[in-house]
Amino acid sequence: MSQFDNLKLDKQLCFALYSATNNITRLYRSLLDEYDLTYPQYLVLLVLWEKDGVAIKEVMKRLNLDSGTLSPIIKRLQAAGMVDKVRTDKDERIVRLLLTDKARKLEPMIAKVQEKVACQTELSSTEFFELLDRLNQLASSLRQKEAKQSLAS
Repeated sequence: MSQFDNLKLDKQLCFALYSATNNITRLYRSLLDEYDLTYPQYLVLLVLWEKDGVAIKEVMKRLNLDSGTLSPIIKRLQAAGMVDKVRTDKDERIVRLLLTDKARKLEPMIAKVQEKVACQTELSSTEFFELLDRLNQLASSLRQKEAKQSLAS
């Protein structure tokens, strides 16, 4: 038995975040199945519904994914007829993702999925957005610390 109180599982921020993330992701997964979407595909579509025609590098940055992880997701979205990849005329090295009509028509239905998940949290609207804001602040702070550490190395 550990003599360190800070090593108890219930005192771990990382485990609380991990557990909450797993539960929310499972809930999304069950609701997205109806639309033949995986949770990572849903995240890519969120980026594109926010701003269509985004460069793949920008999607990688927004989702904090590397190309090895993002490429198969994009391939599956292409195969499902949700996105098209296009190279820009100005610089052929830049590949952009464009939503198809099929993906655009899906957006209102997926908005309802997100509402169902938000309701399942049983948080008030104020609590929901306060938690979201705090988590975004935490993620930003940790990214900044990581960037500083990698510059120092």
